[in-house]
Formats: sequence, C-alpha cells, structure tokens
Amino acid sequence: MAKEGLPFVLVPAVIALLLAYFGLWAIALILAAVAAFMAYFFRDPERVVPDSPGIVVSAADGRITRIEADERGTTVSVFLSPLDVHINRSPIAGKITKQEYIPGRKAPATNDSASLSNERNSLTIAGGEGTVVCTQIAGILARRIVCWSKEGDEVKRGQRFGLIKFSSRTDLLIPAGADVLVEVGDRVRGGETIIARFNTRATDNVSATSP
Repeated sequence: MAKEGLPFVLVPAVIALLLAYFGLWAIALILAAVAAFMAYFFRDPERVVPDSPGIVVSAADGRITRIEADERGTTVSVFLSPLDVHINRSPIAGKITKQEYIPGRKAPATNDSASLSNERNSLTIAGGEGTVVCTQIAGILARRIVCWSKEGDEVKRGQRFGLIKFSSRTDLLIPAGADVLVEVGDRVRGGETIIARFNTRATDNVSATSP
C-alpha cells in the first residue's frame, strides 16, 4: 500500500475500534468498511513491465477516454475511477527534463477540457527514442496530486513516480509518427499495457510545454 494512504486507513480504523469498545457496533462497522476501502484504494501491486525496445507503456490503470493527434503529437488520456489502482508509473525510460505543476480547477476528469483547466502536474521524459510528456490531472474527487520524482531524475520504464488521490486522469503526449496501439474504451494497466511503439518515422518533436 502507498504510504500516503496510511492516514486514510488508520484514522477510521482506530475510531472503529473505539466505537466497538463502547458497543456502538453499527457505526464501528461502517468505519471499518471505510478503512478497508481506503486500504484497497491505496493498494500498490507489483507489475510485470514489458522489456521490448521502443515501447510506451500506460502511466496508470483505467480506461482510454481520448486519443487525439495535433501538431504536438498524439495525446492518449486514461481515466481512473475510484476503484482503479492510482499509482502512476513512468511510460518510458529516460531523464525528466522538465517538471511543471499547474494549479487549477477540479472539474470532472472525463472532460477533455480538464487537460487545460484542472490542477495538473507534467513530467517531460526524454528517452533514447523519443520524448513523452506524462501529465497527472486531478478530477472532481481528487484532493492532491503526489509526485515523488523531480526534474533531473532518471526513471526506468514502469517505475512508480507518484499518485493522484481519488478519481483522476493521466495524459500521455507521444511524438508524432509513433504507432498508437490502443483504442478509446480499452482498459489498461499502469506499467504493463503497451500504449504506443516508436518507429523509424517517429520524431522527437513533443513540446516540453504540458498540454
């Protein structure tokens, strides 16, 4: 379990024990259920990261809600429901050349406008075959974006770099020319599902500016 989840688990669990001691079983059971859900929400399972060269893996668990190409590259959005694993993982191996945190709203993360208006944190990761911008986006229920990595860090493909508390979204901005291997509606797993593959036509032309 992610350490950020400990307060969310321990507080209702301790209160539940106290209420049970005084015989208030109904409320104690409700709080025990809350503690159990929080432990489930902040779970941090191990993942088998594919080692094929030239691939981009999903940064999060969830459902693909948008694939959109423009002059910057192709944006692939993954929506995380409260039932999904909320640990974020690096889509490629490389160096974080830029980190940018932008305060904003907490509108529903399913809206495409969330990429521009919501609270978000972007990491520009420069790898050997291209640069990918990974953006954590807070949703309507999200309370805080957590990012453990910083500018200048080297990250491995599939390495944990942060999480978003409660429902949220991640965007991957992939260089133009890379082959996108998922479709809208697909379910993906962070660190395991291959989102795209670089090829000889892919160019390192992703803007360092977050979407």
